[in-house]
Amino acid sequence: MKCDEVAVAEAYPAAVDVSPMAQESALAVRRCLAFEEASPIDADDMLFDAPGVEAVAALCAGIVVDVGDEQRVATLLAAGADCVFVGEAAVQDSAVIDRLATAHGARRIGVYARLGRQSVSWSFETVSNADFKTVTPSHCEPAWQVLRADGSGSGALASWWLKAMRDLGASRFMVQVDVVDDTDLNLCAGLVEDLGDALWIGPLTQAAPKLAEWVEFGQCRQLVLPPAVFDRYAKRLATKPAS
Repeated sequence: MKCDEVAVAEAYPAAVDVSPMAQESALAVRRCLAFEEASPIDADDMLFDAPGVEAVAALCAGIVVDVGDEQRVATLLAAGADCVFVGEAAVQDSAVIDRLATAHGARRIGVYARLGRQSVSWSFETVSNADFKTVTPSHCEPAWQVLRADGSGSGALASWWLKAMRDLGASRFMVQVDVVDDTDLNLCAGLVEDLGDALWIGPLTQAAPKLAEWVEFGQCRQLVLPPAVFDRYAKRLATKPAS
């Protein structure tokens, strides 16, 4: 689904919090959902892997293999998936991306990542140096880290890791993260700057994300939303009055 941000905002100032933008650019919105047999599938949908998804692999925009292995990715590509987004397998072994891109073409290989704020830990220098002792943070700036499938932190800085996956051959990226404050919005904008149109971004657990801020301050241009949020957004567009 594509829409002109300014036109949508003028017609629907409350449309899932999408507000007017100064830039004249298009906002792309897709739905991400768990695959269920007999459920209608749209060509723009991103589907999470599940038994039987091979039957619709060629009918959607991409399939997310959250915890499946390299062979599972290859199976879905053979079934006709346009792009498969590799999750935990890439976190455990980044060489998976290189091998898959070489075998199937970079255009068909994506990366899926859950992201979360990396906490700052402190190290204490206990050996006195000229009567000085130091306290050093693990990192000086706020950052997102890549989360494992169980929600635990991997310790890999998201901005660095995603660009490393791109260097290994990944051509598309889908990330889910909760944007809760200005720091997150700044991190979001940085990620968009790094990955551009290769990036699709959506909420991890938030049921009512402030998408206006995501777009205006986080510079998001390609959103991937869970069904409930997507449906509210689509309903606003569907009821747009005739001009």
